[in-house]
Amino acid sequence: MSAARRRVAVLISGRGSNMAALIEAAADPAYPAEIALVLSNRAGAAGLAHAAARGVPTAVVESRAFKGDRAGFEAAMEAEIARHGAGIIALAGFMRVLTEGFVARWEGRMINVHPSLLPAFPGLDTHARAIAAGVRLHGCTVHMVTAGVDEGPILAQAAVPVLPEDTEASLAARVLAQEHRLYPAALAWLAAGCVTIRDGRATVAAAASAEGVLTNPLPFPPGLSKR
Repeated sequence: MSAARRRVAVLISGRGSNMAALIEAAADPAYPAEIALVLSNRAGAAGLAHAAARGVPTAVVESRAFKGDRAGFEAAMEAEIARHGAGIIALAGFMRVLTEGFVARWEGRMINVHPSLLPAFPGLDTHARAIAAGVRLHGCTVHMVTAGVDEGPILAQAAVPVLPEDTEASLAARVLAQEHRLYPAALAWLAAGCVTIRDGRATVAAAASAEGVLTNPLPFPPGLSKR
């Protein structure tokens, strides 16, 4: 792509497997985004070492150090994000609820991946809840971040079957594999300027098939290979 790549800050709290998928996708020079920063609220987050090994700048803003001062914590994070010139935030297992002010400042420029087919099963323990509910399909969702937790406009979803023998762990593993495919594709569309938000709903300017059905997970922008 001839246009300058958008700089992205990825926020993590743990192992950062979705962060790793984004870094891998961004290794392609044709990908419309570059991972400019991996930031964690926990110094011991395993994902920091992976990012550093791939040559991605990292930073830690310990949430515990702010002792309930959410505004101060977020200001420190935004200072690091600004220092690295990032204009998009991708949440990847970031286990902090952000304030309305922070979300408002990043409206239309912050995305998240959630391990369920939203609006079903927002919050935690999604795989166990899906099995307990007896659903036949489960999956993951990439959505824009709004003040309501897991309530933002949906960009893309991928579904997997829930098998009779599934455990929480086996179902989680199949969903995670789809997250690793879906999240880089959705971030590519956002970075490429293909996402429009209107009346609380997201539209992605993706090419439809002859039958008018979009592929899912989303295809990468034209000219970008799937790694």
